[in-house]
Amino acid sequence: MKKSVVIWFTTLMPVLSLAQNTHLASAGPASDTNISQKRPLELKEKRILPLYGEGSKSSEQIDEEIRFLSECDKSFSSREEASNFFTARAWEYLQEGSLDTACYRFNLAHLLNDKNVDAYWGLGVVSYQREDWVQAKDMLSRGLNIQGNNVPLLVDLSTVDLKLFAITNRPEELEEAKTLLTRAITQDSTYALGQYNLALLHFNLNEFEKSWEHLHKGRSLDFAQLNFEFVELLKSKMPDPQGFFK
Repeated sequence: MKKSVVIWFTTLMPVLSLAQNTHLASAGPASDTNISQKRPLELKEKRILPLYGEGSKSSEQIDEEIRFLSECDKSFSSREEASNFFTARAWEYLQEGSLDTACYRFNLAHLLNDKNVDAYWGLGVVSYQREDWVQAKDMLSRGLNIQGNNVPLLVDLSTVDLKLFAITNRPEELEEAKTLLTRAITQDSTYALGQYNLALLHFNLNEFEKSWEHLHKGRSLDFAQLNFEFVELLKSKMPDPQGFFK
């Protein structure tokens, strides 16, 4: 069973919780890696970049990958099984705040199976925690290209768009978030984080009545995920139509 630290409404004070099969996390313990891009990277540095930095491979890296794949072929019944094993370990490291180790394990999972959605998903979370929002969006988008009906992944990607909107104030970020959330809710309207993200989306569009509507839907589905700081912010714009929050 996979569990990871989850956040919704990342433009506000983080509210952390544990949730199964949902992976997007707030900026947690920072990575201890500070890699200069002004010089060729050593292999030990590339290991802890998403997809090894996607640069050209050195002979050392190629030899290491061949040895790794060979060992996995001996130890697992298939490379898909091995890939799933490494993603499971990676999520555990991520939950502990070991971003570099998690990133390396997700890279290994991807090396074993480049169709492993969790590998891209995990690398997106690592990038998010490192506050590299653009790379987080890229990695999550690649996972979604493989599994477009994954509701938690759709919602996680919308969270990155909402974060980017908070930084850039570009309306296209909101439009993309709206598209993603519409897809997610159409497939599963009972996914609480989707409803909460819709509440934030409509708040940013100054549609406060709709924001309250989705907030209450999220509240009824999973009260534990409720961000009370956002509730107070929404109340300052419009009193709760249901009178639940005084």
